[in-house]
Formats: sequence, C-alpha cells, structure tokens
Amino acid sequence: MFGIHDLALFILSGLLLNITPGQDVAYIVSTGAARGWKAGALAALGVSTGCLVHVSAAALGLSAILATSVTAFTVVKFAGAAYLVWIGIAMWRENNGNGRGDGAKAQKSMRSVYSKGFLTNALNPKVALFFLAFLPQFVAADSAQKPLALLVLGVIFTVNGTFVNLAYAFAAARAAALFNGGGRYKTWIKRAAGTVFLGMGVRLAMADRI
Repeated sequence: MFGIHDLALFILSGLLLNITPGQDVAYIVSTGAARGWKAGALAALGVSTGCLVHVSAAALGLSAILATSVTAFTVVKFAGAAYLVWIGIAMWRENNGNGRGDGAKAQKSMRSVYSKGFLTNALNPKVALFFLAFLPQFVAADSAQKPLALLVLGVIFTVNGTFVNLAYAFAAARAAALFNGGGRYKTWIKRAAGTVFLGMGVRLAMADRI
C-alpha cells in the first residue's frame, strides 16, 4: 500500500523507539507525577501533536531543509534549547499547587500543560531529522506516492507513541499517588524535572546535526 513495506518491522521498531526515555517522556512523567493523570495525558497529547508537525514536514520534504541548511538547523536548535531551559526554570519556580484549581485558572493551567508538550516536541530539530532518516527506510524507492506513504507511516508511529506516552503518564501518576507525599513531594518532582530540562536544553544547544 503506497509503496510501504515491512510494516510489522516498522511498528515493532517504532514501539521500541517510543519506550526509550527522552525529553518528551521526561516532561510527561514529571507532569503526570506532579499533577496527576489528566495533566499527564494532556502532556502526552501535546507531544503527539508536535510529532505530527514533524511528520507533515517530512512528508512535504520540509525536514530536508533542516538536514541541508546549517542556518535553518541552528535557528530551530537554539529556539528549542531556549524553550527547554525556559521550561526548566518555570518548573523550579512553580509553587506546590497541583494545577487542579477551580475556574479559568485551572483551565489555563491545563492548556499550558498541553502547549508545553507540543512545543517541547515541535521545537526539537532532532525529531525532524529522525523522521527524515527513519520513515523512508520503509517506503519503496520507486513508489509514486512517497509523500502519502511517509504521512501514513508517521501517523502510525505517532498513534503508537501516544499510547506508550499515555501509559507513562498513568504509571507516573499512580506511582506518585502511592507515595502520597503532598505538596512538598510534588515540588521536588518539579525541581528534579526542571534540572533535567535545563540539562537537555544545554545539550541541545551544543548538539551537531548528526
């Protein structure tokens, strides 16, 4: 279909890649542990939406620009690094609240959780290059529908990844509930996650394209 081959191998490889911890998983787990299952699920959905941006870019050939243009890659890289650092600082500055207040404040907090998940993924040029390198391996070289094949594979990868990330969010929320540490415990979760994000931001800023 559309020149796609070895679909079972693609799904298996994708699942193995999805369960490998990275900055997306770090954000989802820290959010689920500190704010509960609902917030963790929103974080996972935000990450998936960001992933679809890269999938669309790969299908349209836009990701090739990041692979060939030093300037484009550098701009996106530093934007992503700055955002990770900003998230890390924000996590350190957050109070003991769990994001479950009433009214507009709680709704705004949940929107922020989703948008942070989206930008954490969408501003990572490494994800764009990953799709550009990974997806074409499962599309026939002579396929007349390569963009559509890449899009289908990307959506499959993202859907499977969403289920994995939701499982991470659920596990993190349940584990935190078992400890029942209260606000002080949740504050330290946020600060630990904030430190991780600061480190990932610096690492991304120093990263090469390969």
